[in-house]
Amino acid sequence: MRAITYLLCLFISTFQIWAITNPVLPQKSKIEKVTVFLQGATIERSASVNVVGGVNEIVFNNLSPDILENSIQLRGLDKASILSIGFNLDFLDKKETSTEYETLKSDLDKLLMEKNTLQNSIEGYERELRLLSENQKINSDNTDLSLEKVKQISAYYRERSTEIQNTIYKLKRDTQDLDRKINDYRQQMSNLEDSRKETRGEITVKLQSERATTLNIELSYNIQNAGWFPLYDIRAENASSPIQLSYKANVYQQSGIDWQNVKLILSTGDPNTNNFKPNLEPKYLNFVSRNYRNSSAVSRSNYKYNPTLRSVSGIVTDDSGEPLIGVNVVQKGTNNGVQTDFDGQYRLNIQDNGGEDLVYSYIGFDTESRPIYGSIMNVTLNVAQEALEEVVVVGYGTQKRSAAVTALEGKASGISIRGASMPIPQAYNETVEAKQESLTNTRFEIKKRYTIVSNQDITTIEIDQFDLPASYQHYAAPELNENVFLTATVTDWERYDLLQGEANIYFEGSYAGKTAISPLATTDSLEISLGIDPNIIVKREKKDNFKSKSLLGSTRVVDKAYEITVRNNKSTAVNLLLEDRIPVSQNKDIKVSDQETGDASYNEETGILKWELQLEPRASVTKSFSYEVRYPKGRNINL
Repeated sequence: MRAITYLLCLFISTFQIWAITNPVLPQKSKIEKVTVFLQGATIERSASVNVVGGVNEIVFNNLSPDILENSIQLRGLDKASILSIGFNLDFLDKKETSTEYETLKSDLDKLLMEKNTLQNSIEGYERELRLLSENQKINSDNTDLSLEKVKQISAYYRERSTEIQNTIYKLKRDTQDLDRKINDYRQQMSNLEDSRKETRGEITVKLQSERATTLNIELSYNIQNAGWFPLYDIRAENASSPIQLSYKANVYQQSGIDWQNVKLILSTGDPNTNNFKPNLEPKYLNFVSRNYRNSSAVSRSNYKYNPTLRSVSGIVTDDSGEPLIGVNVVQKGTNNGVQTDFDGQYRLNIQDNGGEDLVYSYIGFDTESRPIYGSIMNVTLNVAQEALEEVVVVGYGTQKRSAAVTALEGKASGISIRGASMPIPQAYNETVEAKQESLTNTRFEIKKRYTIVSNQDITTIEIDQFDLPASYQHYAAPELNENVFLTATVTDWERYDLLQGEANIYFEGSYAGKTAISPLATTDSLEISLGIDPNIIVKREKKDNFKSKSLLGSTRVVDKAYEITVRNNKSTAVNLLLEDRIPVSQNKDIKVSDQETGDASYNEETGILKWELQLEPRASVTKSFSYEVRYPKGRNINL
């Protein structure tokens, strides 16, 4: 027995010595700086840690559960060395709820108690009403009841039943009002509540230190459930003033940890992008099955998923601009979907727990998938390759490997090349402390410190304002749309570092709707649609004095003629670009001839007709064109 007691004491002493020489140090840390990417963020924390000589185990707790483990970095270790780093989830440690959330929860409990009281009252009155109904029958054998007594009993039943029914009606109305309040409280709590608060992340670090000291450790890591997306305000006082462009960032985060009073940096980069360059190999032609599908290039797009959207609308067209009817628009990974109407338009409510992409599919067309990036998403579908009767193979020139290598020298996505000059921070404006441009992205350092809580809300930060010299012009393409649009063309737009995004339009002091900024075009100018001008009318009519169809032997002949009338109801003159088109044949059996284009500018390769019109106030003008199409009898064409 003494031997067992001695061994137990020896074990306890050994364990205590090990615990002293290898202490586990739970460590609190503070978020100092956050770099927010278009999708994702880098969190930088600071902590002062006292370590002893030897092996130390440090646990940084109360962290986001969504940390990317391979992104964890430590700095400020002095002469200590890292033995291991690990990331785990702690299901026992819960996030503390905010004071606002606790207040709402307390008020909600009171409303629920009040509703329960009303429901109990309603149930009591309904029981009394049933009891009165069951006791209304008077026994026919009871001869003691006089007529006057029967009248009194009937009056009592009638008055009491009416009183009870009116009370029940009032209580039910009160209950409905309470239900609306309860629903409002629950929605507000849902906005404040973080669905990831049930688990906490923790980073465990083992350090080897030569001596006891205090380390000022800087801990950084990446998370995915955060980001920002651009939003623009476009203002124009009139059609002769420059465009005032306000460049804003909508920042969101649902990481499970509130960012309290942090230094904020907005970056146009995306650490989730695949940075491996493609390797182009020779393509050899051979016979394949009918089910063979050509692979398509990865599209260049800066569209990123926007988790704050609740509904999306838009128009789906083919590559000629015609609206497509019955296109399936589905939220990826769900049964949530709609079909486009006769104008190619759709509107879809987004499910919170659904996919991050919309999938557009239509028979005979390639399926298109887009991230849910904006409340307006217009999509063009291309005809599926297997639906074409003829395949055209186009060859492109080659480039020597040495030239390709030279073009890549000094450039690697996300990597700073040794010896390259780093950008020097420069004062920018009242909101942005500095703007830094690197090879692959732009960073905006925000002057003011921000608190951004982890919920479904967004924080809007104004990045910059520009005055853009612009030329204004009205535009109409009545074959596709009978409205006339006011457009503004901006030159030298590349220097403003704009991203794809939605824009609110304010023209002549009034809100005119939404448009989209799409700076991915390769043209020297950026065209912005400022909305519909209802004071300019355009009408396209088919002439009736043309014989539409006839037969010439085995050939069908179709004659088409159109007349376009434009009227300016404004009190000022306008410049208007009017466009229409004559179809272009891509088959030797289909012939287009006898094109009568009048004074239009006509491109024979594309078939596009253009009229540059100067319309005086209250003036109108009429333009016409015609053509003839011949094709084999018994065949159908997309005319």
